[in-house]
Amino acid sequence: MNILLAEDQAMVRTALASLLRLEANMQVTEAVDGNAALQQLKQHSFDMLLTDIEMPGASGIELAQYVQQQKLATKVVIITTFGRAGYVKRAMDAGVGGFLLKDAPVEQLVQAMQQVMTGKKVVDSELLLNSLGEQDPLTEKERQALQLAAEGKSTGEIASALYIAEGTARNYLSEAISKLNAANRVDAARIARQKGWL
Repeated sequence: MNILLAEDQAMVRTALASLLRLEANMQVTEAVDGNAALQQLKQHSFDMLLTDIEMPGASGIELAQYVQQQKLATKVVIITTFGRAGYVKRAMDAGVGGFLLKDAPVEQLVQAMQQVMTGKKVVDSELLLNSLGEQDPLTEKERQALQLAAEGKSTGEIASALYIAEGTARNYLSEAISKLNAANRVDAARIARQKGWL
């Protein structure tokens, strides 16, 4: 199995790569962050992308979306320390085959990877139960507007980035604020990020 491992924490990445290399028939290419992983995906083919979710550059979900959009044969497994319910739904929508917490034993991870390679879906039971409780109320456009607002962009800059009118950008933001019962756009972004919807 030819694996691309995307993890920005050097110690975690090195340890995980070493453990996986002990398994029979596993070759591991390491990527130090999301952008490095994206470059690898563009230049080489992999059987599996094993990725963290929150990294500098592209996130694990954005990498999964790239794999899905490009119709790559690469299977995707996300490993994370963040047990946020919203991540599970977004990951599954992006075609992710597995979603596990980093504190799982390596044997469990290897088994999950093997199951995903055969086309099965593997999600940590705790994450799955959490994700059933809360539904993400945001539309994709509201999420994009909120993400840009969280980066400190003005309404005009958000409108320009999303190729929409300024009034439309304002509407997306106010809808997001209202749905999340937030005080303002910054508060809305904070709430959405905590729940894994951003």
